[in-house]
Amino acid sequence: MGRLGEPDHVVLARCLSENRIIVTENAVDFRKLVAREEIHPGLILLPSVGRNLSLRLLTDAIAHLAALGTPSDVLVNHVLEVSDAGTFTLLPLPE
Repeated sequence: MGRLGEPDHVVLARCLSENRIIVTENAVDFRKLVAREEIHPGLILLPSVGRNLSLRLLTDAIAHLAALGTPSDVLVNHVLEVSDAGTFTLLPLPE
């Protein structure tokens, strides 16, 4: 969204107000922030692997979510962890 460098809490607030899924490599900070929310649109955690592989992994993650249902519905109050090998783990957050 052209807001690279904004503080994490500002990014989270914007995503919550606009009902946007957060896609990030910053797993530690965003997992903590999102876990404090009663309801959130979802979080996709990508590994730090470079732009081209990140794009491929994100595309694969969206396809994985689509196989489970409507991605935006599947991710509500969930985190999708994506490994550098392209495996996916979907977990409730907060638990």
